[in-house]
Amino acid sequence: MRKLTLFLIAMLAAMLTFTGCTNTPPQTAKAPKPAEYLSGREAFQKLYVSAHAVAGDVKPYRMESRYTKGSPASEGKSGVWRADFASPSKKLSKTFTWNGLVGPDRGVSHGSDDTYNPGNTTTLIFDTQFLKIDSDEAFKVAQEHGGEKLTAADANQPIFYTLDFDGRKNQLIWHVVYGSSLFDAKLNVAVDATTGRFLRAEK
Repeated sequence: MRKLTLFLIAMLAAMLTFTGCTNTPPQTAKAPKPAEYLSGREAFQKLYVSAHAVAGDVKPYRMESRYTKGSPASEGKSGVWRADFASPSKKLSKTFTWNGLVGPDRGVSHGSDDTYNPGNTTTLIFDTQFLKIDSDEAFKVAQEHGGEKLTAADANQPIFYTLDFDGRKNQLIWHVVYGSSLFDAKLNVAVDATTGRFLRAEK
């Protein structure tokens, strides 16, 4: 009788354990983080920190955003920014990309090393102190010089931004481009990235 009682107790314990296991709710997968969009200066800070690991004298010579559908480009923001940096001492350049979109490429990544020629006028490095005006401020200036007509006609007007240095004028320039690429651009407005002054508009 005692053996039967012990057997029944063991069976009951096993059933309770099994029931407890089957009633445990399944673990749900974590939802991916929503897409993140940054202004030019915000993205630049992230990229510069990563690029500075290449060499102590590394400096930027170009930055650009990539237009993606749904991005708040009218706020001067993008989900993808890429910047080119160069080290004159090592004579190399490297491209760094910040990606805030949902997917495996999220975060900061970089390309392979490339040769840098300090004498190339199209890739002149610039001091980061030139960058005082952010992309959202450049957008406001561009709107006042032809951009507003385009965004009023099309609320989903693609816009992207480029930043480069004019060595002849010692001037850092934001280009607010109304289009998904330079090939289909309806308007390209140049804004001084140090003072915020309107420079020119090209159609």
